Amino acid sequence: MKSTFKKLLPFAVVGVLSGATTVGVQQYLGHDSNSGDQSYFTKSNNASFVGMNTANVGDDFVKASKTTVPAVVTIKNYQNRATSRASEQDLFEHFFGNPFGDRGQQRQQQQSPDNMPSGLGSGVIISPDGYIISNNHVVAGANKLEVVLSNKKSYIATLVGTDPNTDISLLKIEEKGLPFLNFANSDNIEVGQWVLAVGNPLGLNSTVTAGIISAKGRGIGILSGQGKAANPIESFIQTDAAINPGNSGGALVNVNGDLIGINSAISSTNGYYQGYGFAVPANLARKIIEDIKKFGIVQRGFLGVTSIDLSNDQLVAAYNKDKKTNLKPGSGVYVTGFSASSGAEDAGLKIGDIITKVDGVEITDFADLSISIGSKRPGDKVQLTYSRNGKETLTTVTLKDQKGGTSARTKADLSVTEKIGAEFQSLDDRTKSYYGLTSGIVAKNVIEGSEMAKAGIVDNYIITDINGKPVNSQKDVENILGKFSGTVQIKYMDDYGRNYTRGFKMP
Repeated sequence: MKSTFKKLLPFAVVGVLSGATTVGVQQYLGHDSNSGDQSYFTKSNNASFVGMNTANVGDDFVKASKTTVPAVVTIKNYQNRATSRASEQDLFEHFFGNPFGDRGQQRQQQQSPDNMPSGLGSGVIISPDGYIISNNHVVAGANKLEVVLSNKKSYIATLVGTDPNTDISLLKIEEKGLPFLNFANSDNIEVGQWVLAVGNPLGLNSTVTAGIISAKGRGIGILSGQGKAANPIESFIQTDAAINPGNSGGALVNVNGDLIGINSAISSTNGYYQGYGFAVPANLARKIIEDIKKFGIVQRGFLGVTSIDLSNDQLVAAYNKDKKTNLKPGSGVYVTGFSASSGAEDAGLKIGDIITKVDGVEITDFADLSISIGSKRPGDKVQLTYSRNGKETLTTVTLKDQKGGTSARTKADLSVTEKIGAEFQSLDDRTKSYYGLTSGIVAKNVIEGSEMAKAGIVDNYIITDINGKPVNSQKDVENILGKFSGTVQIKYMDDYGRNYTRGFKMP
């Protein structure tokens, strides 16, 4: 259908099926034009000056900077661009746009020398033995990651794991006694409090900028829209501390120097800072890296619902027009359907219910639901409050993974397609005849940073052989690689009919 609702609904379905995703791409964020001083003077004997003690605040900034700067590192991403149709990471054009216009595209077509990084970003040391947190898009596509400390000492890092759905990655360098930052409880942050952003913007190492938290729980649609996340979780901390390309993966800290967020993105029309930066909350980031360290993969619980964000007036209007309903915009998440083995449906929810609270915390939009459920694991129980026909009901929901399980999984439990990061469809006979092929499958849902992506494969590329054997279905891939260990050889064809042979080590 050509209706507006049909254009918007895929975002809602993706967001809500995860039970923990926010949607809605924001190209421009509103500015408050009422910036004048609204105070006034009186002749009261109790009148006093309202100036801020900038000296004390300055001292706080100095202390926080001295704590933070030694724990923030530069990350250099080296990759072979010849294996990729488009660089995943080109001075963060992936997340910040292309500030160089046509020159950027020309630069992208040139292969970088082996000794030159394809991208530069930041990271935060979170333990004295060398664990470093950063963004997924900072490390995406790398065949080598170099970490440079603030004292200029350099290390080659091991990539422990990544999560495109939250844009978080975990690296490790072999060193002891390193300076590190403590995680703060990001649930306790307040709009208006002072924060510092520390990173390496535009190659300017150890840069500190100051600002305030200007909003919480922001969903900007960047992970699903640009980051290729299958089940994105967005509930960003918004700050007006200046963040630019290269700040990605760096620290957002309070005046005590405690880590409250990982700087990830900006809202900009030209690729540079225009007043709004966004950071992954520390509580969510900490949960992700704890999963990666303990299980090797992220453990994510799902409600198992599709829904409409009632705070999105445009989406509600489109839904009403398409479904001939009369939903009222407001607060909460309206349930429109359920996935298979839905924990929410098992707990008694029905289509038409409005989710209003999770564990007693008010749910006003997708971003609230995103952070509330996205920080949970399969098997966790949540107290869900929902409204049905104006009456609120409290129920307990047991969260499940996408396969309906309620227990933790490790890498050993993953299917072959989950391990290599792609799904596959059989190739139709017409396409086989057109390209003169006798076998072939089409790559779908290639995950950013996966083994398939590192081999240069993107959606819709045709794979003809794996380890010298023809493949015609996803089952063929599972059979060939199910018990295989070692180097995998893949032959594939790009959009232009050009053939490649690439390989990777089976995870």
